Amino acid sequence: QVQLVESGGGLVQAGDSLRVSCVVSGRTFSSSGLGWFRQAPGKEREFVAAISLNAGNTYYADSVKGRFTISRDNAKKTVYLQMNSLKPDDTAVYFCGFRPFPRVTMSDADYGYWGQGTRVTVSS
Repeated sequence: QVQLVESGGGLVQAGDSLRVSCVVSGRTFSSSGLGWFRQAPGKEREFVAAISLNAGNTYYADSVKGRFTISRDNAKKTVYLQMNSLKPDDTAVYFCGFRPFPRVTMSDADYGYWGQGTRVTVSS
C-alpha cells in the first residue's frame, strides 16, 4: 500500500515563495512517477507539475512554467514543489499523486494513489 503525505502549505502574500513536500512510503520509489495537482474552490483538480522518479524528467502546466520547480530526493523518498512568484490564482489545495510507472502524465485519472492535500493561500 502506498502512502503519500504532503506538507508545507500556508498563507503567503503575492510574490512570495513556498515549498511543499510529498513523502512517499510503501512502494519502490525510483521506478515510478509523481505529479502535483491542485484544486481551487469550486473548480476541478488541475495538473501542476510531474516528475519521473528515475530519470528526473519534469513537466509543467503552462500557468506555472518558469515559476514552479518540481524536484525529488530519492534517498528521502520525497518530491518537492518549489513555488516562486506566487499569485492569488495559485490559491488551492495541492495534492501529490503517485503512479507505479516511470512515465508520467498530466491526467489525474492516471494516478492511483493520493495524499490528503496541503492548502496554499496567496493573498493579494
